[in-house]
Amino acid sequence: MSYVYNSNTLQLESLNVSGGSRYAAFVSILLSYVFIVVANVGVAVLVFLDRSLHQPMYLLLCSLSANDLFGNSVVLPRMLLDVLRPPAAHLIGYYECVLQAFIVHMFSTTCHTVLMAMAFDRYVAIGNPRRYSAIMTNRMVTKQTAGAWGAALILVGILLGLTVRLSRCRTFMRSLYCNNASLFLLSCENVFINNVYGLAFTGGLFTASIGSMVVTYTKITVVCLTSKSATLNRKALKTCTTHLLVYLIMCLSGLIIIILQRFPQYAEEKKVAAVLFHIVPGALNPVIYGMQSKEIQKYFSRMFYSNKVLMSP
Repeated sequence: MSYVYNSNTLQLESLNVSGGSRYAAFVSILLSYVFIVVANVGVAVLVFLDRSLHQPMYLLLCSLSANDLFGNSVVLPRMLLDVLRPPAAHLIGYYECVLQAFIVHMFSTTCHTVLMAMAFDRYVAIGNPRRYSAIMTNRMVTKQTAGAWGAALILVGILLGLTVRLSRCRTFMRSLYCNNASLFLLSCENVFINNVYGLAFTGGLFTASIGSMVVTYTKITVVCLTSKSATLNRKALKTCTTHLLVYLIMCLSGLIIIILQRFPQYAEEKKVAAVLFHIVPGALNPVIYGMQSKEIQKYFSRMFYSNKVLMSP
């Protein structure tokens, strides 16, 4: 076997599509990306314009929307180009690949940390509503947002830092887009430390994320069971169902990829899952929150009514 050491040009895998299927895949990914951009930018602009939405939950939702835009805008546009190009042309520079891998892991990690912050917000709103405004101040929201992005930045920085120290002897990456595992597997050096940290990183993130959800929602359940307020229980059911649904979609999208990596015979299914990991949460998050939020629905109702009045003779 011939090796190419420390090449600055890498080759990515391609989707197994040809002919008409290639154009169908291109159109599907393009429409999904356009929807993700429009929906998430729409949520951010809406929260910015409407003062009634300047609440901790919606400010944290803006952080989630920014993360969805951030992650998908790095992966999907390039994937669209690769769908139309022959496999031999799926080339990417090493440093561009490292940057893409960094953003991909920032995207997936920040999904967890922001949703953990949103879980705390829901607990305070339901478990201690009288002190909600005193606890969830603008300063607290800023700290939570900075903590969510800062923790992801440090963890992912270490993850990629361990990888860039390695020399490379291969150029073909077994992935549609750059990620840490595909990058360090290009090396012929000992990658034991990378494997250990990668497993600890993934295991620790999921443990902290799932653990915080279990603790938070256990406390919320206790509050609801001991409360005789039907209004509080309805509020808890509505807001918590929305948050849990978004969290479960994100977790399942990631777990499917992790599971499929253990079964090489499902290589093509893993590629599809990798695409859906970016498309599904980014597209559904603003829709789920938009459908469940009275404030967002009221805003669109007012806007629709105003337009209707202006258009009437």
